[in-house]
Amino acid sequence: QVQLVESGGGWVQPGGSLKLTCAASGGTFSTLTIGWFRQGPGKEREFVAYISWDGNTDYGDSVKGRFTISADSTKNTVDVYLQMNSLKPEDTAVYYCAATQSRVRNNAHAYDYWGQGTQVTVSS
Repeated sequence: QVQLVESGGGWVQPGGSLKLTCAASGGTFSTLTIGWFRQGPGKEREFVAYISWDGNTDYGDSVKGRFTISADSTKNTVDVYLQMNSLKPEDTAVYYCAATQSRVRNNAHAYDYWGQGTQVTVSS
């Protein structure tokens, strides 16, 4: 059973930066993709980024060039980071990390395991 715990959310002014961390444990990470999704007020859950077990990455159109996903792994755990730069008010959302073995990596419905989420608020 994969466990996912997000941290690093908070409040930041427009143009600022935050770094989120997803601490993942309990899975066979050699076959998993870890993704970040977000859900803003009154909005559907949106794909942000993923990093696959073989190092492939992809980003949602709204964050390309501003967000970077990376990962550090040990034998039994993986920390997945989401560096968020040039933040905008429209980036305000609850950010979730999730895990999947599916090759459909940019769709929330393909993910089996989810963290509890961390709130990011961008405002002046």
